Amino acid sequence: MTSFDSSPQLNAWRALLALAVVFVMLATTGWTAVRHNRDDASPLKAALTAWEKGSIDGRALPDPDGTPGRIAHFFASLEVPQRNRLAARYPLAVGNMNGAPAELRYRANHIALGQARKVERQRMRDNRLSPLGQQEAERRMKRFGVMMRPGRQVFAFDPMGSGRMAEVFGDLDKARRVSVVVPGVDTNVLTFERTFRKYSAPVGMAKALYREERSVDPRARTAVIAWADYTAPVGIGVDAATAMRAEDGATRLDSMVRGLPGRTPVALYCHSYGSVVCGVAARKLPARVTDIAVAGSPGMRADTASQLGTEARVWAARDSDDWIQDVPNMEFGGLGHGADPVAAGFGARVLSAAGARGHTGYFEPGTESLRNFAEIGTGTYHSVRCAGQDDACRKGVSGTAAA
Repeated sequence: MTSFDSSPQLNAWRALLALAVVFVMLATTGWTAVRHNRDDASPLKAALTAWEKGSIDGRALPDPDGTPGRIAHFFASLEVPQRNRLAARYPLAVGNMNGAPAELRYRANHIALGQARKVERQRMRDNRLSPLGQQEAERRMKRFGVMMRPGRQVFAFDPMGSGRMAEVFGDLDKARRVSVVVPGVDTNVLTFERTFRKYSAPVGMAKALYREERSVDPRARTAVIAWADYTAPVGIGVDAATAMRAEDGATRLDSMVRGLPGRTPVALYCHSYGSVVCGVAARKLPARVTDIAVAGSPGMRADTASQLGTEARVWAARDSDDWIQDVPNMEFGGLGHGADPVAAGFGARVLSAAGARGHTGYFEPGTESLRNFAEIGTGTYHSVRCAGQDDACRKGVSGTAAA
C-alpha cells in the first residue's frame, strides 16, 4: 500500500475508505475489466490478416506489427499510385498503421469509415437487434458520416465494439510542435465529439487547444491530435480503478508517438484516466516527448514525478471544485493510481486552472488551464501561469520555441 500523509491514523482511515470504495465497485459493476475483451474476429484484425498475405507489384508487404520506422521506410520506397492502391485495398490496416504517411492514413480511414457506415445502415434494419440496438446503429452510422466530411483528418479508426478513433487538427507533416490530447473514461466513437458540453470530448478539447495555440503564437506551426485510440474504461468501475486499460493504452500511445513524422517535440495533455495512461507510458516514451501535462488526475501510478522515469517536464492542474480531489490517492493491491500529481511532494510543476469548473472544464476557452496548455504546446514557457503565488513551476524553463 502506498500513502502520502505522515499520519499513520489518517493512512489507516484512507486504506479503509479505499477498500470500501472497491467493495462498492465490485458490488455494483463487477469485475468488468475481464469482460470487455475485443473479438478476435474484429474487422481490424481481419484487415491486418489480409495485409499479411498481400503484396504490391510482386513485393511482399511488411509485418504490420513492425516498428513505425520500418513501416515508414516501406511506404517511402513506394510510388504514390502504389500507396493509394494499398490504402484502397486495405483501408482499415493502412489507416491504423503507425509509420504510414499521415495523408495516406486520412485517405484510408475515409474509405474505412464509408465501409463501416454501410454496415451500420444494414444493422439499423436488422430485426434481430433490439430497438435500442438499432438506435445505436443509427447513431454510429451518423457519426461515421460526420467523420467523413471534407477536411476531417482521421488518423486512426477501429469500429469494433465501442470503437476507437483519433483525429488531427493542423498540418502534421509541417508542424514544428505537436500536441496530443489523451482523454479518460467513457471515450468511444459516439462520445469522441459532442455538441452539448463539447469541450469535455476529445474533438472539442483538441480544437480548443489548437485555436489557443494559434492565439498564443500566430506564427507557430503546430498540430494537435485528439487521440482516443485506446479502449477506455466504461464508467467509474473496477476498470477505471486499475491500470489494465492504461497498460494497453500506454503501448498504443508509445507506438503512435514513435510513428509521427519528423523529429518535432511532442507535448501530451492527459485528462482524468488519460493521465494514468500517460503515467504508465512515461518511462518508455521517446525523448521527443518534452512535456506531459495532466489535468483532473486520479494519479499516474507513481509516488513522485521522478519515479515516472522520464526526462519530460511533468505539469499538473486541478481546479478547486473537481470531484477527483475526493478520490483517495493511494494504491492498494493494484487498485488506485497512487500519489496526487498536484501535491507538493509529488514534484510536478503545478499550473493554474483558474476559470475551469468541475472535472471536465480544463479545455474551456477563457480558462487559465487551456491558456497554460497552449503556452506549453508552443514552447512559450515564460508565460505559463503557476498555481497560487509560487512560480516554481517555471524553474529551469526559459525561452520561446521557434515558429
